[in-house]
Amino acid sequence: MSELLNKRQFYIDGKWVDPAAPNDLEVIDPSTEDAVAVISLGAQADTDAAVAAAKRAFPDWSATSREERLAVAEKILEVYKKRASDMAWAITHEMGAPADMSAGDQVAAGIWHTTNFINAFKDFEFVRPLGDHAPGTMISWEPIGVVGLITPWNWPMNQVTLKVIPALLAGNTMVLKPSEIAPLSSMVFAEIVDDAGVPAGVFNMVNGDGEGVGSQLSVHPDVEMISFTGSTRAGIAISKAAADSLKKVALELGGKGANVIFADADDQAVIRGARHCFYNSGQSCNAPTRMLVQREIYDHAVETAKSVAESTRVASGHDSGPHIGPVVSKKQWDQIQSLIEKGIEEGARLVAGGPGLPEGVNRGYYVRPTVFADVSNDMTIAQQEIFGPVLSIIPFEDEEEAVRIANDTAYGLTNYVQSEDGARRNRMARKLRSGMVEMNGESRGAGAFFGGVGRSGRAREGGVWGIEEFMDSKAISGWDPAS
Repeated sequence: MSELLNKRQFYIDGKWVDPAAPNDLEVIDPSTEDAVAVISLGAQADTDAAVAAAKRAFPDWSATSREERLAVAEKILEVYKKRASDMAWAITHEMGAPADMSAGDQVAAGIWHTTNFINAFKDFEFVRPLGDHAPGTMISWEPIGVVGLITPWNWPMNQVTLKVIPALLAGNTMVLKPSEIAPLSSMVFAEIVDDAGVPAGVFNMVNGDGEGVGSQLSVHPDVEMISFTGSTRAGIAISKAAADSLKKVALELGGKGANVIFADADDQAVIRGARHCFYNSGQSCNAPTRMLVQREIYDHAVETAKSVAESTRVASGHDSGPHIGPVVSKKQWDQIQSLIEKGIEEGARLVAGGPGLPEGVNRGYYVRPTVFADVSNDMTIAQQEIFGPVLSIIPFEDEEEAVRIANDTAYGLTNYVQSEDGARRNRMARKLRSGMVEMNGESRGAGAFFGGVGRSGRAREGGVWGIEEFMDSKAISGWDPAS
């Protein structure tokens, strides 16, 4: 135990403090199955201390000017960039992202979101006129209070920055509970916040699990809002727990995205879609895990996807190179294996990958990139979020059937469309039931929000929408425009 990194402390009221009572948990490196650090899981006393610190800090922080908040966010970004290598190391060792991917994408996601929030905030209007028809009526946007932020393990800094930065810019104070499986990157982030000079109590961080600190934040009378990213099951539980205190709840949950590929799609559409599915070892809520392919090109698409799977290298997160690493935990590995077996059992045609560890591997939570063809949308693998590198390919005849299959899901996060017909793309974008639609491999622009509908939750994270998510609106009449 003495050889492990000692990360037992929490960041509360501007200081690193010991837990109220010891409750150790080892952080496991999924590439090796070895423990790399030990943290402590917080108790009610730790949660209460963090919330009390945030509550004390709220009056002063909420009264700060736009310029003061902007300067703090810019300083966080400056220090974050300096700590990029430390952050990448933490992410690789806590959740298994390959070294190059950690540095190039996982860490960079935090830079991207923080930069976009800073740019959006510069033009943010706190007090806005209702309209020319009502010159004395204004809409004011104001901070909510103490907010609880609960983040997942799959894209740690992506989610931490999508919550902490807009909450801070909006004038809130906060308590962050990162995933207990992947807490090391958030502890680096707390060090960054401290180095950036964020006033004591504005940002607090307590490690813990969902049943402990997560539940305590959800019911705490002094927490005005919970922002949660994670499983739909946990999101439902948080909503129920928060209902008694009438908190605002923002949920960014799972997905089962359809990637609709028409016969006129570009030559790289299937390759692009399969790679996206396998990226981050399939551990992305917006992964295009259902590939819907028009019948004319279906057989060719299956062979192409098979080729992509078989050429996708699986290796340690410690290694450099364009490979995928392990999934995050033994629990996650077991769940993925069970769903692969279910796909075989229900009659889907296995064309690549399958159950078990990749050849030559006997340690680490590695999953074989897997492709199923001839999947019907009522199969378990087409309806449940697998959260692993598993692609289900489904044939369709025409646009109408494609829409029907794509929308036949409880989720609604991201859908994808591949076609050279612009009018068709536009029609599909309007008909697909999801919070986001990405077409022909074009990413959403800087400042666009991330969020879904249905069992994917209805949070709006990113840009102006992400800042407004952490604010309350107030309608004011009798406003004096001359003052």
